[in-house]
Amino acid sequence: MDREISGLSSMATRPVLAELTEHIRRAEGLAVHFDSAGGVEIARRVREGAEADVLVLAEGALAGLAEEGYVLRDSLRPLWVSQVVAAVPEGTPVPALRSASDLRAALLSAQRIAYSTGPSGTALVDLITRLDLADALGDRLVQAPPGVPAGSLLSSGRADLAFQQHSELMDLPGVVVAGPLPGEHAISSTFGGGVLTTSTQPGRAREVLDFLGSGPAWNTARARGMRAFGDR
Repeated sequence: MDREISGLSSMATRPVLAELTEHIRRAEGLAVHFDSAGGVEIARRVREGAEADVLVLAEGALAGLAEEGYVLRDSLRPLWVSQVVAAVPEGTPVPALRSASDLRAALLSAQRIAYSTGPSGTALVDLITRLDLADALGDRLVQAPPGVPAGSLLSSGRADLAFQQHSELMDLPGVVVAGPLPGEHAISSTFGGGVLTTSTQPGRAREVLDFLGSGPAWNTARARGMRAFGDR
């Protein structure tokens, strides 16, 4: 008998995958389970020989692991795109983000700015540098620990502004999403999937990837703050 298909994923895609794996079980009779953690942590596990079938990560990290021989290159496929949004603690003023001036004002008025260890965090730090705000904001930036949503620092009082993937912020209690970053300063990340070379069921793992890239999966992704790759 085929065993359960096991997967590894970053936290940004956890809400989407939780719904989709249940759908696969009901509709396809295929048992799938994803273990989610911070993207850096998942990449470390893969490099240390974690045994799993499917990997879902930010596209850059996924491609790097394929280049190193941990993921079957011909199985790689983009799945979903997620925008980075700003959020604030519930009950506090929600900043406008209609323009670059609005974004600068929101950043400069924040006392502590939370960001993640993943690609969204790297992109935010790069953006702050491009806005020539690195010196002004350097000691206000608070990086959430790997696997911990940046938004959780808002509800705990350790930050008053946070930036992370929409899917990770939209359902957090005590957090209000202000919206995506404006215009040319918008940040998005593409998440993709692939079959790990450690998979003992690569054929069935590819079936899971096929479903994750299908129409029903796109609908779930949209409801969870993402969009299908290729959608405008």
